[in-house]
Amino acid sequence: MEQMFIYLVPLLGIIGLIVMAIKSAWVTKQETGDENMMELAGYVAKGAMAFLKAEWKILFYFVVIASIILGWSGTLVENSSPIIAISFVIGAVLSAFAGYLGMNIATKANVRTTQAAKTSLKNALNVSFTGGTVMGLGVAGLAVLGMGSLFIVFYNMFVVSTGGDVNGAAMETALEVLAGFSLGAESIALFARVGGGIYTKAADVGADLVGKVEAGIPEDDVRNPATIADNVGDNVGDVAGMGADLFGSYVATILASMVLGREIVSADNFGGIAPVLLPLVIAGLGLMFSIVGTFFVKIANDSSSVQAALNRGNWISILLTVAASYPLIMYMLPEGDLVLSRGGSIAFTKMGVFGAVVIGLIVGALMSMITEYYTSMGKKPVNSIIKQSSTGHATNIIGGLSVGMESTVAPIIVLAAGIYSSFLVAGLYGVAIAAAGMMATTAMQLAIDAFGPIADNAGGIAEMSGLPKEVRERTDILDAVGNTTAATGKGFAIASAALTALALFAAYVGIAGINSIDIYKADVLAGLFVGAMIPFIFSSLAIAAVGRAAMDMVNEVRRQFREIPGIMEYKAKPEYEKCVEISTKASIREMVAPGAIALLAPMIVGFAFGPEVLGGLLAGITVSGVLMGIFQNNAGGAWDNAKKSFEKGVEINGKMEYKGSDAHKASVTGDTVGDPFKDTSGPSMNILIKLTSIVALIIAPHISEGDAHRHGKLEQENVKEITLEPAKEIVSIEELKVD
Repeated sequence: MEQMFIYLVPLLGIIGLIVMAIKSAWVTKQETGDENMMELAGYVAKGAMAFLKAEWKILFYFVVIASIILGWSGTLVENSSPIIAISFVIGAVLSAFAGYLGMNIATKANVRTTQAAKTSLKNALNVSFTGGTVMGLGVAGLAVLGMGSLFIVFYNMFVVSTGGDVNGAAMETALEVLAGFSLGAESIALFARVGGGIYTKAADVGADLVGKVEAGIPEDDVRNPATIADNVGDNVGDVAGMGADLFGSYVATILASMVLGREIVSADNFGGIAPVLLPLVIAGLGLMFSIVGTFFVKIANDSSSVQAALNRGNWISILLTVAASYPLIMYMLPEGDLVLSRGGSIAFTKMGVFGAVVIGLIVGALMSMITEYYTSMGKKPVNSIIKQSSTGHATNIIGGLSVGMESTVAPIIVLAAGIYSSFLVAGLYGVAIAAAGMMATTAMQLAIDAFGPIADNAGGIAEMSGLPKEVRERTDILDAVGNTTAATGKGFAIASAALTALALFAAYVGIAGINSIDIYKADVLAGLFVGAMIPFIFSSLAIAAVGRAAMDMVNEVRRQFREIPGIMEYKAKPEYEKCVEISTKASIREMVAPGAIALLAPMIVGFAFGPEVLGGLLAGITVSGVLMGIFQNNAGGAWDNAKKSFEKGVEINGKMEYKGSDAHKASVTGDTVGDPFKDTSGPSMNILIKLTSIVALIIAPHISEGDAHRHGKLEQENVKEITLEPAKEIVSIEELKVD
């Protein structure tokens, strides 16, 4: 039975995809509304697909060139294989497909949510959240199926080619090839996230500045030439880009745990590979419990709390995952001590591993709660920005920056405590398995995240179609909650990135044949500073790209208002396709430079200065990137909900302020500044962190200072009796033989 256990993982992935298909069919069967609504939704779907085709064309050339280089590099060192090129291509294709799945269902669910909002908030939530669920299950299902299937195929292949070396060279080569899968997934995720983010924010900023501020028309008014591009951007950035992003994050987290799991001595019933299989099985079970959690996201009537319903489904998924992890870990891992050779030869027990899973889930939940506090309407941080909007645009900007900076304190403390405590209970494997536990319910997290852009699009269609006020009020409720869930999802992703990066970093140190990263050395310290700078220049390029594209958009919208008579009187239709074309070309052009930095920086430093300096670079990128990600995501989310608060009406110094007031205009400026923060550069930080670590992991054998990368695992037969307390460092290892 134990030998067949490995096949459970892809089976769980298939089940997830089947449920996804059923829910997708349900969404498609819902009513689509009148002809005008369908026409507007068609514009959005057509524009989104045009962007994806243009992006895929560029990425096709990148994938071909990168796979050739990877295939060639796989022939240069021992225990590597040119098959890594095939793995890379599969990862890239599945990552792109994951983004397409989300975008495809979102462009169907948006108009159906609008139609459902005609009847009740309950029905609108049901349609929009089911659309988000399709995306969540698609992304997680593809990741579990892809990782599980490829591991089975590659592992069995290399066991045969190495003459039955089930837990040595065969495992090492299989995991290195799987690193190619993760590299492909993260590479596409970076370009999709950055390109989609530039697209959506160029359109959003252009539509806001000319439409709302200059012309004084509603955000999604049909007269605004940029409004279709804005709604297209919600799909290509917040849906397709996010889908590829979370797919890459999910895969990287599982990979990091598997790589460190190979370094554990485990006398289990799985041939010693139980620590490698465990993260895969936890991911599969998390997918199943995410499905269960979706059935609890329901509200009774329009006065019910949408946020409470989402939180209920999320917590049920988390608690079920915790409950199932205990018997799973007790069954898979052996009695007694396990020994991990990374990080100073740490011994721990399976109870320590379970503790690490719990810690990971707690860290993820706390990060989401903290982010929700800093970005939610009605909470002190957002209220402080609202109050400062009453004295002008500058004080609104100052307030948002202050909230964003303050919001880094609690998450970093939680993250640091999570890293340290998971290390105490299970060493570096504990840190990796904590990240795997946190990401186990990715399907549920992504479902909650993805429903927001669908609701945003639904509100846009309602506005453009001239539907009754109560329809837009219902979609606005969903949209406001969606802003908060989007922010919490990004906080969740950046936390997982930090834990995963540390695990990948530990794997890199071992494969590169170095014992430590000594910042007392001048070149290593220099690498640390350069690494800390990279998230800043990356963010600068992304934000500047949004600014340039937004300028083009503003000029085009102004031109149409000026040269096409009758737009403001509803007598002429704007040239929507011109604005869609501007965003598409700008995003494709501008995504190259940030992507090149993430891919080339670790390669240049590694080959030019060696593995230890590259380690310093990775440390700098990780710390700086986590802080930048939290700051930008939360500042942008708080600015956005401060603006939305004025649309409902807020009291400032005893006076009610509404949409159109000077304070509201100041909040629009803050939201415009925050848009590229929260939707372009901020969410790209977690991909930047993991992508640079994966690139370093793949080139590590080529820059290694010794042979440690070939035989870093403690062989089971050479380990004598160990009787140590959990997570206690081994003082003397004379009896442990390391090949």
